[in-house]
Amino acid sequence: MSKVYVFDHPLIQHKLTYIRDKNTGTKEFRELVDEVAALMAYEITRDMPLEEVSVETPVAPCTSQVISGKKVGLIPILRAGLGMVDGILKLIPAAKVGHIGLYRDPETLQPVEYYVKLPSDIEERELIVIDPMLATGGSAVAAIQALKNRGARQIKLMALIAAPEGIEKVQAEHSDVDIFVAAVDQQLNDHGYIVPGLGDAGDRLFGTK
Repeated sequence: MSKVYVFDHPLIQHKLTYIRDKNTGTKEFRELVDEVAALMAYEITRDMPLEEVSVETPVAPCTSQVISGKKVGLIPILRAGLGMVDGILKLIPAAKVGHIGLYRDPETLQPVEYYVKLPSDIEERELIVIDPMLATGGSAVAAIQALKNRGARQIKLMALIAAPEGIEKVQAEHSDVDIFVAAVDQQLNDHGYIVPGLGDAGDRLFGTK
């Protein structure tokens, strides 16, 4: 079974409170999501392997550490996932960015893939699937499967807020994918929104309805 990591860092929880607030405007909401994504990226990369190198400081030679050639790919689920990409890139500027577009079929209510553009070497990269909300889990499961179908072997899932139902679905369908979130909320309502959640992340990021 995959692991679920909930980041309880005070800065993340502080900023998440203002992200939830319905009175937070689009500009502030976008900036806060960017900041929390950067803080979460710091935590999600904690297990990156290191190797020793020799460098010379202004005082003397020394042995120090650098990341051991780990290739990272960021895969936002369109469109809300885009709001978290820049924050992560501030910490991992060399990461390549792919995109997966999904919509919900009005009759079957199942996610339908309409756009996929990925780095050519995803089988060599540690991929982070990004979506602010892990609600029913349908989109996350479909996005992860789309990556696996194209050769991906190392995948993590990153979200701001998750519902228990979404976590259970991802774990049931992709038990090898660890989940990283800032909060796990109570439940989904009858419309599939996370309660208390933060509303529609895409609309709040881009000022749409």
